[in-house]
Amino acid sequence: MRRAAAVIGLLVLLFSPATAALAGGPFSNWNAVVIAGDFQAHSGGHTEAFDNARRDVTKALVGMGFETSGIQQFSVRPERYPSDAPSRSEARTIYEALRTRGETAKAGCLFYISTHGSPEGVILGKQLLRPHLLAAMLNDACPARPSVVVISACFSGVFIPPLQRPDRLILTAARPDRASFGCGESDKYPFFDDCFLSAAPHARDFANLGAGIQACVARKEKETGAEPASEPQIWVGPALRPMLPLYAFNRTPTKAP
Repeated sequence: MRRAAAVIGLLVLLFSPATAALAGGPFSNWNAVVIAGDFQAHSGGHTEAFDNARRDVTKALVGMGFETSGIQQFSVRPERYPSDAPSRSEARTIYEALRTRGETAKAGCLFYISTHGSPEGVILGKQLLRPHLLAAMLNDACPARPSVVVISACFSGVFIPPLQRPDRLILTAARPDRASFGCGESDKYPFFDDCFLSAAPHARDFANLGAGIQACVARKEKETGAEPASEPQIWVGPALRPMLPLYAFNRTPTKAP
């Protein structure tokens, strides 16, 4: 009986949609969006930090195994970056992009945003993207498939409870009651995005990457005297956790940002 059950379990795994998708690579046929949600520094001046993160996180994702054609970029000032050809950062536009591509790219979804945040949500252009709205967008556009949500913003831990699903992994730049750092006029990237980029080449998977980001952010905050500590958060759904070894990163080399 035990042997028969083991064989049946193996057959279920071999013929599951997730395993079939992995035949072409760990993130083959995934649908991904990478978003810069603002262009203003905390001082009120302009900053390139969020768009720098958008551009270079996209490159890093390709190095991790995502298909270039499967990643859509969004910016508050798309006309400023013709070589990247991002679309404008608006909730409806992002939702439609996720939903439309999700009709054919059904293996998984990734949502990454770098922006300012508050306890009520994150800045998305002239809009405030609230946690329950993002949860509704992702649940509708990416149903019944693994998903990864990365939110680089102050107070971004507020997104974790509404976004929790068994097949979802969530990384946030701060706990619900803390700010994050690195959004000044002269900053190249926010601290969290900088650590995402530096930790990605050495990480096995997204959970391991999250741990690397946490350690990196703690070091940067200590070195710069930024306090109180932002304490980036990691949440992994129970159905996705045992599957993470199947979603190991590729080691495709990418140019340093």
